[in-house]
Order: sequence, then C-alpha cells, then structure tokens
Amino acid sequence: MSAHHKHVSDIEDKQIQIDKASLWAKLPMIGVVLAVIGFAVGYFAPSPGGVFAEDEHLWHAKQWTAYLNAFMFVMSLGFGGLIFVIIQHLVRANWSIVVRRIAENAMFTLPFIALGGLPLLMGDTGQNVFEWMHVEEMLHDPMLKAKAAYLNKEAFGVRFGSYLVLWGGLSFLFWKWSRAQDNAKTTEEAEALSYKQRFLAPIGLVIFGLSMTFGAFDFMMSLDPHWFSTIFGVYYFAGIAVSFHAFLAIVCFFLQRSGKLQGVVTPEHYHDLGKFMFGFTVFWTYIGFSQYFLIWYANIPEETDWFQYRAHGQWLTLSIAVILGRFVLPFFLLLRRSWKRNPNYLVWMAFFVVGMQFVDMFWLIQPPFAHHAASAADKAGAVEVATYFQNSITLTGADVGYFVGFLGVFLALFGWSLVTSKLVPIQDPRLEESLNHENF
Repeated sequence: MSAHHKHVSDIEDKQIQIDKASLWAKLPMIGVVLAVIGFAVGYFAPSPGGVFAEDEHLWHAKQWTAYLNAFMFVMSLGFGGLIFVIIQHLVRANWSIVVRRIAENAMFTLPFIALGGLPLLMGDTGQNVFEWMHVEEMLHDPMLKAKAAYLNKEAFGVRFGSYLVLWGGLSFLFWKWSRAQDNAKTTEEAEALSYKQRFLAPIGLVIFGLSMTFGAFDFMMSLDPHWFSTIFGVYYFAGIAVSFHAFLAIVCFFLQRSGKLQGVVTPEHYHDLGKFMFGFTVFWTYIGFSQYFLIWYANIPEETDWFQYRAHGQWLTLSIAVILGRFVLPFFLLLRRSWKRNPNYLVWMAFFVVGMQFVDMFWLIQPPFAHHAASAADKAGAVEVATYFQNSITLTGADVGYFVGFLGVFLALFGWSLVTSKLVPIQDPRLEESLNHENF
C-alpha cells in the first residue's frame, strides 16, 4: 500500500480544469486554423508534374487517396477513444478512471470525423479511389461481378449511413452520461449513471467490433477488390489499440507539463499505458504475421498479389520500415519496467508509435493506387510510367495538406470537449481506487 492514501476531496479544481488563459483553451481555434489551411493545401495543391500533369484523372486519384489516408488515420484516434471507454466499463477497470475522460474526449470526435467519408460517396470522387465503382469494369471482371451485390455505391451508402448512426449513438451516450455524472447530486445518482455505461458496454463492444470491421473492409480492403482477408478488421483494430494508448500517454504528459493532473496521473498509470503499448505491439505483430503467413503459404494469386506489389523498390523499403517501426523497435524499447514508468521517456516512444500508425495507414492505402496506375500504364504501353509506379512512392502536397486538415478537425473537436468539462470524472464512485492504483 502507498504511504499516503489519496482522497477525491484532495483534488483541487486547478488540477482538473483547463484555465481559460492557457494554450489548451486555444486548442479548438488552433485546430480550426490548421483544418482550413490543411484542406486548402490538400485540395488546391498543384500536381508534381510528369505523368500527373498529363493525366488529370490520375492526379485526382492521388489527391483522394491522400484524403482517404488522412481520414482513416484520424478515425483511428476516435475509434481508439470509443473502444477504450467501452472496454474500461465492460471490465470495471479501476486504474483507467483518471485517464478515461481524455479517451471520452477523443471518442467525441468520432461521428464528426466520420462525416469526412461523405465526399467519397458524392459525384465521381469515389471512382477516383475505388476500382469497383466503375460499373463497366465490374461487368467485365468475373471476380468483381461476383461481389457486385456488396461492392456497389448504393450498398456502400447504406452501410456508411449505419456506421454514422452506430458510432454517433454510442459515442454520444457514453460522453453524455459521463458528463452528467459530474453533476450528480447523490451517490446513488452517480452509481446509476455508472451502471448505465456498464450495461451498454457489452452491447457497444459487439456493435463496435462489427461496424469497425466492415468499415475497414469498405474504406481500405476494397481498394483492391480482388483481394480479401478475414483478419483485416482485426489488423486495423490492433493498430488502433497500440496507437491510442500512446495518444493517452502524450496528452497526459503535456497536461501535467502545464500543471494539470498533478498527483492524479502517476507513474503507475504511465506504467499501465506503457504495458498496453507493449502488449498491443505484440498483438499487432501476431495478427500481421498471421495474415501474411497464411496468404503466402496458400499461394493463391489473387491474395499474394497484395503483398507482391508492396515488395518492389521503395514500397519494399516501406514494408521493411513498417516491420521495424511497428514491432522490432517498440518491442525492445518498451521492455523495461523503469522505461514504462518514466513519462519523459515514454512520451517519445508514444510519439513514435502514433507516427507509425500513420505510416501503417499509408502502407495499407497508397500501394493500391500505385498498383492500379502501374497496371493502366502497362496496358497503354507506357513501360517507364508503369515501372515508376511499381517502384516509387510519390509524396505530394495533398498528402501533407489533408493530414494537417484532418488533424486540425480532430484537435478542434477534441480541444472543445476537453475544455468544457473536468479532466477526470470527479463523481465516479471508484475514482479513489484509481487515484491510489499501484502496480505490483
């Protein structure tokens, strides 16, 4: 047991309330500015020339692929907040209560960020990204024709609408009930709100698991509609889990640097965040290797081709970087207990882990664009262009702009939710247990 037992009554408002004059209070406006600048750069960015200057449709495909890349990365932070909150209520975890409000603020962004998928359903935008939206190609390709009942614009729209309702409903209920608990007038009222969240948690877990998986199928796996993997949704979830625990460590660290959460979030909590970062790093590796090994060993052309066009030139370098950055380095650099308990060290590892989540999204989303461009160039007899796309990674202003834009939207929404409530659920009946949490 700790030498000094902490009580909820010991917590002062200045520890758990954002000051109106602080930089945190300006986060919503900073996010709005970044969003405006980022989306403007992404949309109006000039093509890098060369083959893009000669083919307007190819440039639009690259722009919207960059848009999808940033969209799915920022969505993973919202997904992380939702599944973190669901799991903590499901298992009645005590340790996480002091960081759960931060996760709720990230969860709040999910339905709004998800609206960013709408442009992919409008006009010809989706056709620039998704091969299966070209009806004429679907009719002349036996495999795509067999999947037409699922892969069509109308069905995609219905599924997307259901995602918005489900993600928005879950996020709003957990967010609303948690905030209402801060204003509970009696212990019974506070406990009743905790019970509501615990009751919804198992239902929410099923809804989240199915909707997130099908969302990953729709927005990423269908980029190469000839390829399929039953484990793809789990792969995306593994990346969400490891990067979101890193995100929590980053936010806690900088809140404490600004004088908040002092004595509330302790090395014990950083230790747990570090353990989950380490554990989900191993889980991601297990899922990623399982997907690769089973597909490669079966040696079915439609499946192995997905790995084949990631095994040439700069794409091979990127594939190796994903292995090193998502497994090898985090595995060894998060092993020691003392490292996980040191916020000054852990925050740098957390930045690295979150950065690798974006790299992983790039590895999932960008190669299909290059593969389709290379195939089209090869059919047209443009051998040099085909070779370029087979071996080269193209980074453009659109990649940077849309990343900054979506990150800005996330920061604006996250910041608004952060500054309009207390930093911890102060009326949670089990908060005192979290304050005194220890690892043994």
